[in-house]
Formats: sequence, C-alpha cells, structure tokens
Amino acid sequence: MEEALIAIASMMDRTEKAKEKFKQGTSQHTLQRNRLKALQICSALISNELANSETVINFTEEELKNAIAPITSLMSKSEKALGKLARGTWQHTMLSNNQKALNIALPLLTKAINGANIKYSSNEIL
Repeated sequence: MEEALIAIASMMDRTEKAKEKFKQGTSQHTLQRNRLKALQICSALISNELANSETVINFTEEELKNAIAPITSLMSKSEKALGKLARGTWQHTMLSNNQKALNIALPLLTKAINGANIKYSSNEIL
C-alpha cells in the first residue's frame, strides 16, 4: 500500500505537469483535471486504508463515481503500453508500479462508492 501511494503521488505529479501544458477549457486540460481529481481521491482512500481509519473522506458520492472512468482509463493505457516495453527498462518498471497501484486503488474506490465504512462530505480538493 505504501508503494501504491508513492506510485500515485508520482502519477499526480506528472498529471499536474501535463495539465499545465494545455489551455484551460480544452478537452486535454479537462482530461488531466479529471485524472488528477481521481488520483487525489485514490491517494486519500489508500492513505485512509493504511491508517486503518474510518475518518471522514471529503468526497461526494458523485466525485467517487466520476473517478472510476479516469482510473480505469489509466489502467487500460498502462496495460497497453506495458506490452510494448522491454522488461527491465525504467518505463516498464514505472508503468508496472502504476498498474499495481491502480489495481489497489480501484477496489477501494468501489468500496467507497458502496458506502462501506465511508462517510461523505462535499469538500473540494481542486
């Protein structure tokens, strides 16, 4: 789980940098913004799980549901790219770590959507 947090933090950093390259209002900027929000949610869920905590997660049910598509998209893109990279390269290692992290995050996201031990509030991160 700790390695998953590191991988997600790295994805968040790269996503933030990519978002800055696109003009606000463009589809590319919106895509990066949505990915960033989804990764922030996953990071919070993994942190909460690591802490074995039932503290309030500051996301609405709608925000949680909206995070599914960007996470599954990242999983799909990572899987496709992994098949094109040689094992042992830094790119393969990075994508493999990302894939593992997303495979941890998605069930936690689903669990949160289903309301298992999670309370919702409407605070915004972005």
